[in-house]
Amino acid sequence: QVQLVESGGGLVQVGGSLRLSCAASGRPFVGYTMGWFRQAPGKEREFVAAIRASESTYYADPVKGRFTISRDNAKNTVYLQMNSLKPEDTAVYYCAGDTLGRRTAWHGDYAYWGQGTQVTVSS
Repeated sequence: QVQLVESGGGLVQVGGSLRLSCAASGRPFVGYTMGWFRQAPGKEREFVAAIRASESTYYADPVKGRFTISRDNAKNTVYLQMNSLKPEDTAVYYCAGDTLGRRTAWHGDYAYWGQGTQVTVSS
């Protein structure tokens, strides 16, 4: 079992930045693909970004150029640096882990999930 705990959410003004962290415990996640998803009220959960064991990354179009995902395997932690935040980025952000290490943006491929952290961008 892997437990994921997100932190770093909060309230920020338009154009501001936040850095989300996701700490994993239970077993090393070095071989996993780690992803970030988000869900706004009344909307489906959507893919944001992911990083594979090789540290290759991929992003959803709405966040390309503004968000950066990274990982520190020694600390069993994955990060999401969010810059130039917009009101439409407001959502609960979830960290997730795919044990098979795939290049996937589908939430169904991710076996482990954190509890989420709220990000609110005010205009």
